[in-house]
Amino acid sequence: MMNNNTTLIDLVAIVPAAGNGRRMKSQFPKQYLTICGKTILEHSLDVLLQHPKIQRIVVALHPSDIHFQHLSLARDLRITTVQGGPQRTDSVLAALQASPPAEWVLIHDAARPCLRHEDLHRLLTLTISSQIGGILAVPVRDTIKRAIEGCNHIHYTVKREFLWHALTPQLFPRKLLRKCLEKVLSDGKDVTDEASALEYCGYYPELISGRSDNLKITHPEDLALAHFYITTREHS
Repeated sequence: MMNNNTTLIDLVAIVPAAGNGRRMKSQFPKQYLTICGKTILEHSLDVLLQHPKIQRIVVALHPSDIHFQHLSLARDLRITTVQGGPQRTDSVLAALQASPPAEWVLIHDAARPCLRHEDLHRLLTLTISSQIGGILAVPVRDTIKRAIEGCNHIHYTVKREFLWHALTPQLFPRKLLRKCLEKVLSDGKDVTDEASALEYCGYYPELISGRSDNLKITHPEDLALAHFYITTREHS
């Protein structure tokens, strides 16, 4: 259960949803595939909408998106949409420019439908204790191998101490996030998450341990696992 006595600073959520999910081998962008009667995007947005401190969400859509307008939550007044860009950084910056003023920004993957309320709330408490922000993450449990460049042979085993799987949501002060994203773009750097932009600029976001079932739908087999997690959560 969430502790609603905790005072959280004003924030806006951003959901980049402009990707096409080629690895899913689907006719639709992966965020519009359905699990338990809802699209993946609806599941991802629902948990954000249910938190009392998230009053506005900006969703960055592909320029040719024709699916979002048909979702029931498209009529939710807390949600606005913007046109995303070719890279994730472009989409998040476009959403930042269109979002209402807020001290903090929460970014969550459109294809990460299994986020738990308790993880979200624990991350949001960083608005009280941090000036940099942080991300949900899971300590690496598997043995990690690095391959020899150019072939699929093992080069060496990577020590997993201090290694974490980065998840979303990720939470940062709005002004700091925008400055770091603009720096990454101007320098022509390619980053895969917002924390990497802060790291590039010399900041060190906090790692908040989250649940391992907060998976990102990337491959077809992920759908069955997400279905299991969502069904289990709804009946718990």
